[in-house]
Amino acid sequence: MGRPGPRIGDAIGDMLRDAYEASLDPSAAPVLQIAERDDGLVIVLPVAPWIAPIDQWPDEERRALDLLKGRVLDVGAGGGRAARALLDRGHDVTAIDISPGALEVCRRQSIRSVVRGTVHEHATTGAKYDGFLLLGINLGLLETRQEAPRFLRALAAMAAPGAAIVAQGRNLTDSDDPLHLPYNQRNLRAGRIAGQRTLRIRYRDVATPWFHYLNPAPRELAELVPGTGWELTDITHFENSTGSYLATLRREG
Repeated sequence: MGRPGPRIGDAIGDMLRDAYEASLDPSAAPVLQIAERDDGLVIVLPVAPWIAPIDQWPDEERRALDLLKGRVLDVGAGGGRAARALLDRGHDVTAIDISPGALEVCRRQSIRSVVRGTVHEHATTGAKYDGFLLLGINLGLLETRQEAPRFLRALAAMAAPGAAIVAQGRNLTDSDDPLHLPYNQRNLRAGRIAGQRTLRIRYRDVATPWFHYLNPAPRELAELVPGTGWELTDITHFENSTGSYLATLRREG
């Protein structure tokens, strides 16, 4: 009999619920997640930054909010840290995520407009937004070279005139970390962007399904944008951070 693996379920929602509860109790132990890559690499990370209030964010992430106006769709909202911060700034915000547990935490933070689903599904509703926020390296939601234009076109279908995408990314294509080099080379041999990753998130005995996450160099992002209805207008590199950057895209026309 083979060894049982983790249960497949809402690992992200489970860990966010526990992290939110821990944030209310100063004596609570830190909540940790495991990010597992499909080649066997595992990294243990704290969950607290996913729900941290804005005064605990890096300066670069706080500045990202300054680039948004009007009605905003927080894409991959997680526990709602960005949506809550935008609400406090007076924005009309909708949080979208595929995790029911994540959206439960959003509601507990008084975020009333939440959507469970993908941007492709939400684009069919006719909703319109002035801005789209992909914070917390959520540029990775572009997934792959093939899926990225489809994702961007879905956002374009919901974009009001003059809308902007503000997205935090990480350049793993140019990483010289020995943990990344063989993986990048394998991707290149397969015709993929070197910084693409196949991952799952594990928490206790639960794991998400495997998913693709894209970590392109800015030059690779620029190659994905034409024909999607967006123009890449700015890249700002984060200080004191290896490979992280903020990309701003503006709606064409």
